[in-house]
Amino acid sequence: MKYIILFIYWLAVLQTTAQVKNGADRLEELLPLLENKRISLVVNQTSLVQNVHLLDTLYNKGVHITQVFAPEHGFRGDADAGEFIKNGKDYRTQVPIISLYGKNKKPQPSQLQQTDIMIFDIQDVGARFYTYISTMFYVMQACAENNKELIILDRPNPCDYVDGPVLDMKYKSFVGILPIPILHGCTIGELAQMINGEGWLGNNLQCPLKVITIEDWKHGQPYSLPVKPSPNLPNDQAIALYPSLCPFEGTSISVGRGTDFPFQINGSPTTKNLKFRFMPHPMKGSDKHPLHQDTYCYGLNLSSEKNIPKGFSLQYVIQFYNYFQNLTKHAEKEFFTRPHWFDLLMGTNQVRLDILKNKTEEQIRSAWQKKLNQYKEIRKKYLLYEDYPAM
Repeated sequence: MKYIILFIYWLAVLQTTAQVKNGADRLEELLPLLENKRISLVVNQTSLVQNVHLLDTLYNKGVHITQVFAPEHGFRGDADAGEFIKNGKDYRTQVPIISLYGKNKKPQPSQLQQTDIMIFDIQDVGARFYTYISTMFYVMQACAENNKELIILDRPNPCDYVDGPVLDMKYKSFVGILPIPILHGCTIGELAQMINGEGWLGNNLQCPLKVITIEDWKHGQPYSLPVKPSPNLPNDQAIALYPSLCPFEGTSISVGRGTDFPFQINGSPTTKNLKFRFMPHPMKGSDKHPLHQDTYCYGLNLSSEKNIPKGFSLQYVIQFYNYFQNLTKHAEKEFFTRPHWFDLLMGTNQVRLDILKNKTEEQIRSAWQKKLNQYKEIRKKYLLYEDYPAM
């Protein structure tokens, strides 16, 4: 009976996903805005109109595309996390490609001289530390400073929860640039409106903004991504686990980079008492130098686990820290190998310090609940979509 229910559920997910019409699919609304305009695109491999890339779609319809700005992982989405992205040309259209990952994270005034309208169309996964949000922030700031219109082609949030600590701006970085929780519960269009409305661009800047909304999607509606949003998020399971496993990047625990199951498994050479075993290897387009390369790690296989957290949870981080406490006298040093990076991902040092005090997840959550509730009230002002009826 359980498998029949699951089959019916996923059949419903596929059906509702097929009905969704993303902002990029609504060409009847987009194309009239682009007539006789010079267009720059901020896009990657997720920027599809049906099965055709947005650049190819607009180029074939005679839209004047002057340049493409590429975020982390590159224009075609095949670069490693953190890998320097080079400028170049698209081999299909010969349109210039400018990197927004590396030294140049923000479009420069000189790069916008040949632009009337910027279009941002990148699939987000709902987590604050997913860097496409930071790219959008800098694009909005550049448009505001140079009086360029920005069109957001909206897409659903596949991890549509509001949870986790709100970023303390003392921990602002490219993996956390806005005072929002780890799971912000917004589409990129809603988040862009929030950035404008809350004055987060600074210096009283306002980005000239238009959002082309999604049709036939509501908040909380199951949505399966047709294209993996980045090399290490290959499927729905990885996306669902990503918010809870990404903080391990500040520890000695592998999250499966360099395997066929990134963000679906975790472990370390230290936790040999755990039965599941895996060995990370260099993988082009995923991770050329994965943590614990060519070394056996012992941990958890969550790749087919059904009972995973809905949203964000500290259960795995706390669980592995407890393992380390039982296995080594230097648990803090050997577990939190990159404590500052962990704090940047969390947006605060409160979580790490509370874990070191052996507080429970419930106790740790209580410290961020007030600010989270305040954020929820802010979020309400910018919602573009109704809530999906709970099953």
